[in-house]
Amino acid sequence: MERLSCVRLSLKQRYLLLLCLGLCALIIYHRSSKRSSGARRMSRTEKLQANSSQFTLGGKPFRILGGSIHYFRVPRAYWEDRLLKMKACGINTLTTYVPWNLHEPERGVFNFEDDLDLEAYLELADSLGLWVILRPGPYICAEWDLGGLPSWLLRDPNMKLRTTYPGFTDAVNKYFDQLIKKVVRHQYSFGGPIIAVQVENEYGSYAKDTDYMTFMKEALLSRGVTEQLVTSDNADGLKMGRVKGALETINFQKLNPKDLKYLDDIQPHRPKMVMEYWTGWFDLWGGLHHVFPAEEMVAVVTEILKMDMSINLYMFHGGTNFGFMNGALAVGIPSPKPMITSYDYDAPLSEAGDYTTKYRLLRNVFSHYHTQDLPKMPFLVERKAYQPAVVHQHQSLWDSLHFIDKPFKSEKPINMENLPVNNHNGQSYGYTLYETTIHSGGTLNSNNHIRDRALVFVDKQCVGVLDYNVLELTLPDGKGKRTLSFLVENTGRVNYGTTLDEQRKGIVGDIELNKQPLRDFLIYSLEMKPAFVNKLKTSGHWLSMHQRPSFPGFFQAKLHIKTQLKDTFIKLPGWGKGVIFVNGKNLGRYSSVGPQQTLYLPAPWLNRGDNHLMVFEELESDGKILFSPSADYGMSVDVQ
Repeated sequence: MERLSCVRLSLKQRYLLLLCLGLCALIIYHRSSKRSSGARRMSRTEKLQANSSQFTLGGKPFRILGGSIHYFRVPRAYWEDRLLKMKACGINTLTTYVPWNLHEPERGVFNFEDDLDLEAYLELADSLGLWVILRPGPYICAEWDLGGLPSWLLRDPNMKLRTTYPGFTDAVNKYFDQLIKKVVRHQYSFGGPIIAVQVENEYGSYAKDTDYMTFMKEALLSRGVTEQLVTSDNADGLKMGRVKGALETINFQKLNPKDLKYLDDIQPHRPKMVMEYWTGWFDLWGGLHHVFPAEEMVAVVTEILKMDMSINLYMFHGGTNFGFMNGALAVGIPSPKPMITSYDYDAPLSEAGDYTTKYRLLRNVFSHYHTQDLPKMPFLVERKAYQPAVVHQHQSLWDSLHFIDKPFKSEKPINMENLPVNNHNGQSYGYTLYETTIHSGGTLNSNNHIRDRALVFVDKQCVGVLDYNVLELTLPDGKGKRTLSFLVENTGRVNYGTTLDEQRKGIVGDIELNKQPLRDFLIYSLEMKPAFVNKLKTSGHWLSMHQRPSFPGFFQAKLHIKTQLKDTFIKLPGWGKGVIFVNGKNLGRYSSVGPQQTLYLPAPWLNRGDNHLMVFEELESDGKILFSPSADYGMSVDVQ
């Protein structure tokens, strides 16, 4: 038998070998530790219970001190900052909605990455010691476009949203197949932070299908949801929004003992919870900024807690309706009115993450419900007023059409959702341009088929606006063929009420000229997605500001930053109405009608050096973009 040769190792080699063996042992220990830890976490059985007048968690009495922060309204870089501030206020439970329209922008195409990484958000909450109440929808309201439902559902002419109509339930099932499998492992029973899951949202105010809530409950249970189920309704919806096996919770701002007595009567000897205690209110374009006095709010919160109830503050931190995601209000008013871009909501933590009087008063109240001192309040993120950015180039809307996919020809006008774009999912947001040929002037009648607002042009010259209030325009006479154009804006789909099925946008029926329907349209989809903005940025159609700009148009400016990046607010005095993009990100809409006068620009979206600013303006330009260290939400009015 051949002798094995002896390997001689140097001192250095022996040291490295020992080091490697030690690292391997550490990795093996860490993995086995994780497995055993996971096994221990899997054995959690005493989840949130609602079988007596007070919740229990882990077998001990538990009061939910909750607060709502929506991950999709906050830049991911600031998630931790906002949640740490939440915990420092004495909140023990985070609640969040899940927006279907962002997670499935096209049928069968799912996005759970970057700012939409829901699992990362849940893991962050867990690491910070916050419990979670998940409100997965599919309908969320939230002052969000179509209440979070994707617009491609409306391609079906017979669609009945929030019912057991097969076209809707099939879509919900496919979405939940993707969503719920991502969240089940984050439940309390599996060692995660989710202690409760909401079944749909405020269905009692809709209540078009008696079988729907049962379907929604089974959609959760059949996919592995094991935690406490809850429903959420305002006082008027409690009777119709219930489903067997779920705890009913109530939403309000002003305390009404009769409502709480009713809640107690329908589910006696069970915990009472305010799922949405409205800390402020939302704002509408053309209205005033709503505020709810801090002392009045804290007095109601204090009373709720004295009654041994649990509470969730909606909102604790509102954030921003970036892009085109704002909803619209249609209840109690003659025509829908869109929400503003800011979702500050007059919440305890401001849009930019500042502490408010409400925050400090609430922190004092909540501190009495903790046995240990609350964590220190994190430092505030600094803000800055950068030097004004001067617009140096402009490009007309008409020149920008070169960078849009080929227009679609149609005999009749087609609504946005049914356009053959985005892999036949239609157009969801932004503007749509409809063009046709006319041979005379006369009376133009929209028949109320404009959704929601249209700038009207004859040979690229603006002749007026059509909307819900203005249904007729007089077109000037002219010789020969002329181009009639409608630049139609989806200003935001209604997010609450019984008209969700009617939220198709663009031109939704015939427009008449001299009582004759217009025909033979060329239709351009102007969604203004990042790819379009980037193409436009590098196009050769930009003109110097020495040449008079035409409207609507795009305007470019640069912001050069040498110092540390800081949050700021953009101000556009002297501009009319439009949208602003910074480094390709859509900050949202602005309008001179107010009340909002500033747009929040978070530092993580800025670059050291040059930053590219692009404004789409419909009406007029001041030629410069200003910055402010503070928000301006306009003239305020108390919430009634």
